[in-house]
Amino acid sequence: MSWDPAQYLKFAGERLRPAVDLLARVPLVSPASVVDLGCGAGNLTPLIQQRWPQARHTGVDSSPTMLAKARIDYPAADFIEADVATWRPGQPVDLLYSNATLHWLDSHDTLIPGLLDCLKPGGWLAIQMPRNFGAPSHQCIIDTIELGPWRSKLEPHLRRRPVAEPAAYWRMLSGITASLEIWETDYLQVLSGANPVAEYTKGTWLKQFLDRLEEPERSAFEADYRQRVVTHYGKEADGRTLFPFRRLFILAQKPQAV
Repeated sequence: MSWDPAQYLKFAGERLRPAVDLLARVPLVSPASVVDLGCGAGNLTPLIQQRWPQARHTGVDSSPTMLAKARIDYPAADFIEADVATWRPGQPVDLLYSNATLHWLDSHDTLIPGLLDCLKPGGWLAIQMPRNFGAPSHQCIIDTIELGPWRSKLEPHLRRRPVAEPAAYWRMLSGITASLEIWETDYLQVLSGANPVAEYTKGTWLKQFLDRLEEPERSAFEADYRQRVVTHYGKEADGRTLFPFRRLFILAQKPQAV
């Protein structure tokens, strides 16, 4: 999947809000090293640098297009192009922060506990993942795939529930952490535009399927999805659209060395 920074950043404010909320919950005072795993275009870089100016800040992402924008906008930070599923820092870090990235990856039962190994004793792992996959915005993607002529091409790549229930992550991490907080927040996003939910998903979850199709199927698939999803998200009296979006948060501390 390729990333389009312009499309993704159309809703930069809505995408940034949960990231900022998670960052505010990290109880570190003066970390020496902070890694933003799945940093994208570096949206969080200035906030991380402002809060911990003394820390070495490293952003890791697999998209060269996103990283090119990040390097231009934030030349003082270090950015690494790598597979976020397998990349590990050369030395343990104080904070490994991952916003809206790990839902793209499988095997959370080994991946997420393994990230604790990247931390110094007493270090923190902070994760935010969308958990909106049962909402009409995402269910309409499934319907468009299953009911269209492109089903055989796209269905093998369909992941219906990429993020588990909160309790699954508690069971996964509670026995190997010194401190663990897991919570969910439903954000009521207020969007503008003719079909803003379609525009929103086009920057993320929908795009992986669009990228697998050639024209004219690509345009036909997008038009089919747009027609389906707009019926679920009507306009308010002021012309804007309400788009509730659920996010899952994990804040885990690695035990101190014995």
